[in-house]
Amino acid sequence: MLYDLIIIGGGVAGLGAAVYAARYEMNVLVVAGNFGGLLLQTHLVENYIGFKSISAIELTNNIIEHAKSYKKVTMKEAMVNDIKKLKNSVKIKTTKGEFEGKTILFATGSFHRQLGIPGEKEYSGKGVSYCGTCDAPMFHNKTVAIIGGSDSAAKESILLAQFAKKVYIIYRGEKLRAEPVNFKNVLANKKIEIIYKTNVKEVKGKQFVTNIILDNEYKGSTELKLDGMFIEIGYIPKTELAEKIGVKTNKKHEIIVDKHSQTNVDGVYSAGDCTDYDFKQAITGVAQGAHAAQAAYEYIKNLKVDY
Repeated sequence: MLYDLIIIGGGVAGLGAAVYAARYEMNVLVVAGNFGGLLLQTHLVENYIGFKSISAIELTNNIIEHAKSYKKVTMKEAMVNDIKKLKNSVKIKTTKGEFEGKTILFATGSFHRQLGIPGEKEYSGKGVSYCGTCDAPMFHNKTVAIIGGSDSAAKESILLAQFAKKVYIIYRGEKLRAEPVNFKNVLANKKIEIIYKTNVKEVKGKQFVTNIILDNEYKGSTELKLDGMFIEIGYIPKTELAEKIGVKTNKKHEIIVDKHSQTNVDGVYSAGDCTDYDFKQAITGVAQGAHAAQAAYEYIKNLKVDY
């Protein structure tokens, strides 16, 4: 079967595109290793229009079920191993077969950036974590640290404070780059303490993490005792497949798109965290996906090819 649109990625950007494409009566294939994306690693979502507060799992499941409700949408849990741009279509090779589409959307998202320090890899899963939502309950009445100064780091610290007895935020900058409401909540929480102008140099432990080494003294010592460390220093976009077929990316390897989510390659689109869009949120990813679906529909409508 020749699909109208193939979407690589099962996060909210890709699923949002699938919904809009189906409403244009396009045959859509969504391929992903798993469905839900990074949103599943969030605790509560309080900035998605229509929901004052909703768990990330519930919101994600709602979006997945919405996409599944359209007969025009086929969802396959598979990994994409290879991709080839043909004259008027794109062919992908996956762990569950080969598929061809008139257009393609990269909604491949991103993965957590690592510190790259001694002990980080050795203690991953043994006190070093990249997902507060996943692992926070394991640190009940423990002492933990969040590494990073973004809005995500602030939200992670608030979540962790529900379980841990003490939460440090260790940030190399001079002020957290969090939304005002989240920054206010951090400052109001007596369990949370911010250590500014400091980097982590090393993670140490025995069977599990026991302490970290800082590049500046904190209370007279560069050693800080911890039971766990959560790394929240940004993400690296997954764009290797797109680059393979000539899609242009910026210095961060984010896919360059226009206001219609179009790339430089005809019939190829991108949405969500893998793009060069600065404000990376669930709601903006869905909006980009909607733009991409509409653009793909117009592209196919004007394509003078007899398949």
